[in-house]
Amino acid sequence: MRHRCAGTSRRFSAPTASSHRVSDLVAYASDASPYRLFPRAVVEARDADDVAKALRFGRERGIPVTFRAGGTSLNGQGQSDGILVDVRKNFGGVRVEDDGARARVKPGTILGHANRVLAPHGRKLGPDPASTDVCTVGGVVANNSGGMRCGVTKDSYSTVRELTFVLPSGTKIDTGAPGAAETFAAAEPELVAGLEAIRDEIRADAELADRIRRKFAIKNTTGYRLCAFLDADEPLEIFRRLLVGSEGTLAFIAEVVYETVAVPPLTTTAWIHFPGVEEAIAPVPDLVASGATAVELMVAPALITAAWNMVGAPQEWKELPPESAVLLVEFGGADEGDLAAQVLRAEAILGSHETIRPIAFTQELEEIELAWRVREGLHGLIGRVRPEGTALIVEDVCVPPERIAEGAKDLQALLGQHGFLPGVAGHASAGNLHFMLTPDFAKQEDLERYEAFMGGLVELVVEKYDGSLKAEHGTGVNMAPYVEREWGEKATELMWRLKRLADPDGVLSPGVVLSRDPGIHLRNLKTTPAIEDWGGVSTCVECGFCEPVCPSRHLTTTPRQRIVLRREMARQPEGSPVQRALLDEYEYDAVETCATDGSCQLACPLGIDTGRMVKELRVAQHGERAERAALAAAKRWGAVEKLSRVGLRVGGPLLRRTKRGAGLPGPGVGGGGGDPLPTKAGRVGRGLPPPPDEAAAIYVPSCTNRIFDGNPIAALVEVSARAGMPVAVPDEVEGSCCGLPWSSKGFDAAHRHKANEMVEKLWRWSEEGGLPVVIDAASCTGAIADPAEGVLSEKNVERLGRMEIVDSVAWALRLLPHLEIGEKVGSATAHPTCATRRMGLAHPLKAIAEALADEVYIAPSATCCGFAGDRGITHPELTASATRPQAEQLAGRRFDAYLSSNRTCEIAMERATGAPYESVVCLLERLSRGFKPRPGSLRSRSR
Repeated sequence: MRHRCAGTSRRFSAPTASSHRVSDLVAYASDASPYRLFPRAVVEARDADDVAKALRFGRERGIPVTFRAGGTSLNGQGQSDGILVDVRKNFGGVRVEDDGARARVKPGTILGHANRVLAPHGRKLGPDPASTDVCTVGGVVANNSGGMRCGVTKDSYSTVRELTFVLPSGTKIDTGAPGAAETFAAAEPELVAGLEAIRDEIRADAELADRIRRKFAIKNTTGYRLCAFLDADEPLEIFRRLLVGSEGTLAFIAEVVYETVAVPPLTTTAWIHFPGVEEAIAPVPDLVASGATAVELMVAPALITAAWNMVGAPQEWKELPPESAVLLVEFGGADEGDLAAQVLRAEAILGSHETIRPIAFTQELEEIELAWRVREGLHGLIGRVRPEGTALIVEDVCVPPERIAEGAKDLQALLGQHGFLPGVAGHASAGNLHFMLTPDFAKQEDLERYEAFMGGLVELVVEKYDGSLKAEHGTGVNMAPYVEREWGEKATELMWRLKRLADPDGVLSPGVVLSRDPGIHLRNLKTTPAIEDWGGVSTCVECGFCEPVCPSRHLTTTPRQRIVLRREMARQPEGSPVQRALLDEYEYDAVETCATDGSCQLACPLGIDTGRMVKELRVAQHGERAERAALAAAKRWGAVEKLSRVGLRVGGPLLRRTKRGAGLPGPGVGGGGGDPLPTKAGRVGRGLPPPPDEAAAIYVPSCTNRIFDGNPIAALVEVSARAGMPVAVPDEVEGSCCGLPWSSKGFDAAHRHKANEMVEKLWRWSEEGGLPVVIDAASCTGAIADPAEGVLSEKNVERLGRMEIVDSVAWALRLLPHLEIGEKVGSATAHPTCATRRMGLAHPLKAIAEALADEVYIAPSATCCGFAGDRGITHPELTASATRPQAEQLAGRRFDAYLSSNRTCEIAMERATGAPYESVVCLLERLSRGFKPRPGSLRSRSR
């Protein structure tokens, strides 16, 4: 089996692994910024000592070193033409301290992951940028990233209490360790003396000190945090504060200790629609004064785009006036009374302002999550409507909050003057305005237009508002030439002194934060060549939102990287050595190890399904002979199914159920022995048509469950009958299949055959849509309910629209009110599958688990298991890599039940953990044994 760096992996100044492969250098050349810079080598550091070796190597040879984790930086901070150190893969981990009051976090930890770990304690980290579910804590600290609620009091600068850092010299300091200040002084006497000198110089200059305080009273990430010299006395404490927002240019941050912030027990949100931006901004000060925890400004085009592309977005947004604007307002309360009082105050405020749609606050969790998903996806949503071939640049400035209306109006005028979309958005309560530029850098006139706009922006923000050229995205490459314009010569020279003290050889990210090159921001700009638009990939803005949910993210490539690599192939001359190398490496890295699970589509603000692109590439690889063989297998699936069952009975392949570990609870936990009924589908068939007073639904066991051990066929039949909602299993169910196995492999003809055949059978079995159809494997439910466009015949599209397809999780939720649950199990862990998440059933799965167990734990890193049909057999390394983070979080814990809703996913989790995973329906059946149907159930009514 060929792995990621096979044949090219080398020891980098031992024992740090590095790669010089073309694919790796190209994949890491791009991030969410408008720049593209090719590293000489990509280093996967394992620990702080490896980082120190990479720094020493770069320092000795004069090669720049840059740190990269989530790749969400918008201004070129995570790119290098030297050594790029990947600190995402091996620097993860969160340790909760003081009952959640503090959190010790590694820099490669995704911010949203850390918050999920803290959630049971009612706490979270203060910063909350829109990229929360993809950015890493190291990047958040390095950029002092802000967000919707943190302002200037809950950002990293205000809430980080300790740091462990590594200097370019190799010195490693834990600021929280006993004697750390003395160790720092002994190891770095010149740095310590220099910090003291700058401190004294700033404090002796009252005018400069006052300006520094004033500049940081609002959001500001332009240059270094000079306020550190005013906020702390000791050199180590000053330097710790300076590292926040230093963008990896002073030292490597190896660990962070945060003081966490409380999460309100209750929240409510509302979309408030206004005729335009000016009207939307008018009530902001009063809403903030009334206690709003967030007041976010967006423009209608973003919401319109969301309605067309984002699953679950309100369809009425499609009709919004393009010139209108909206505020997303959030309130948090200690209890219902507190929250209601705040909402009443908000409604009174808004009553005196012109709105264009009714105002409705909601406390529904799914609606709140959708609202923030739309807001957090703003970057990509605007990118969707940009002209083809253009880049997407996201800028953010800050003006005094009381002048935000005036600032927004001026900014819109400047954008229009230079031919850019005059849309603004941002954190209205903080005076923080975001906007996007879409130049085509392949055209000289667009490059000149961009440069002219930047000059106008600097003049507007600095001269008129004395604001921040960068509010929360970090200075980066694109604002480095303008730092002196904002800060003046004296303050900027102090920043240069600081840089030379900490990094005397200039090895750390030169040109980021500070640059004397006035044109540095106009070089290495990214072009966007045309590629195939399978799954919408041509609209990708390379934001990276897809990466944390990708099963192959730690093995080969991510969805973003698959697209980046295709774009580089398009840039290369036909048949060039680079293109040939990319094509060769792409086969395993991108095609073979893609799970095509669709998780990327859920995470992407534009709904891009990179798996669709991979499927199309697989289609292109198939010859006519392979297509005919696949179609023949699809037509003889009943025979294949029988042979597979026989194979499993006599010792079978890798799909055999994992043996239960010694001491692990068996299937009888909660009441009685093993399965209550035989598990062969034919033995539980009840015949059709069923009498209307007996069958509440048709149950079609998936071929996966029919082939394996029957989990949860018998349980679903029995528990449905017990709830008074009996299901009928068709006698001729054998051989039926949703078509997903052929779809994922790119066999179009076979997929169409099985998908249409399935709809025709369901139509007949359900009495032409008269009865719901229950499916017991989430991936199959999704494949049936939402086949790809063009797969079904017109007649079958109509039939499918008239049938109700119900997943077993949703069916179990319907059964629950009609069942009496005996003694709950003490604890359970649940694995929400990728298909469960796509269908919006992750919350119902957890709700059922909570009805069956006193304590339910879902690993914060739980994503797709990567089994992906048969990828778990053909590429077991994919499944192992995908499940490893979750398995690590489950290690050392013991549960009374291990739950999911898809057999192959359960097998994947069994392999990873050694624990006996099963369908949640099985536990529901066991815990409801011996109880009669509750009054009001279908059975009790029929009798």
